[in-house]
Amino acid sequence: MSTRVFVDGQEGTTGLRIHEYLAQRSDVEVLRAAPELRKDTAERARLLNAADIAFLCLPDVAAREAAALVTNPATCLIDASTAHRTAGDWVYGLPELAPDQRARLRAAKRISNPGCHATGFILLVRPLVDAGLIPQSAALSASSITGYSGGGKKMIEQYEAGGDKRLLSPRPYALGLTHKHLPEMTAHSRLETRPIFVPIVGNFLKGLSVTVPLPLAEARRGTTAEQLHAALAERYAGERFVRVMPLRDPAILAENYFDVQACNDSNRAELFVFGNDTQVLLMARLDNLGKGASGAAVQCMNVHLGIDESTGL
Repeated sequence: MSTRVFVDGQEGTTGLRIHEYLAQRSDVEVLRAAPELRKDTAERARLLNAADIAFLCLPDVAAREAAALVTNPATCLIDASTAHRTAGDWVYGLPELAPDQRARLRAAKRISNPGCHATGFILLVRPLVDAGLIPQSAALSASSITGYSGGGKKMIEQYEAGGDKRLLSPRPYALGLTHKHLPEMTAHSRLETRPIFVPIVGNFLKGLSVTVPLPLAEARRGTTAEQLHAALAERYAGERFVRVMPLRDPAILAENYFDVQACNDSNRAELFVFGNDTQVLLMARLDNLGKGASGAAVQCMNVHLGIDESTGL
């Protein structure tokens, strides 16, 4: 029997990409609202409650409103917005977060899909906090460069229209230090202090890289780049979608430049450790529309259903 799936917000960037993933599958029946009823509350409520899995690809306020429409206890919601990422009654949709996370996702009916920047940061930092190599009290910083698709339809149109020379160079943003991913970055990395975070949007469609600079004096006494790399390798051993790349990756050091887009069109995240005796760079790269959004949501659906995580990915 097919799994009935409804995407509320099917015309947005994340929703469209989820539809592309689902279109390849014979085990899924996609429920759709007629174009004229796409924003009709009664029709949306009907489809949400008819679905086995419902993806919420909506702004935060609308996602909360949609969740409130669900009365069917069998419907599993996977929310791609920021609305529920630190809510205690929702399970964070990063299967690789902790050893018991998949069991929690299988049992959950409310799943919050991670943010793209947060995914890279948490994959790097959480295992090192769990291993005691980075103290929970550490005051970390991070930067992240991402393609303009992360800004949604409006930003995509702005960049692809051309004509604005300001868009030709990278643009740091969220300069008020209140980026919407910061709460989940802090909570799910088990940090006590929010990191200082500088996101940057570049003049390319998709691809994302998060960098966490770590002075080894801020880590546990005696910590080395080798130990940090080993802790990441141990945590993600056997993971299908998270790869820990060679320590001080020789190929990248030889080229001396980091390709932000190397994981595009995949659900893969790659983690790197570069460093010397006193300083380390922790780096992650992923497709902000793949492992950073729609691919991650479909992976969570697969985990919840108890089927192969790579199905449709």
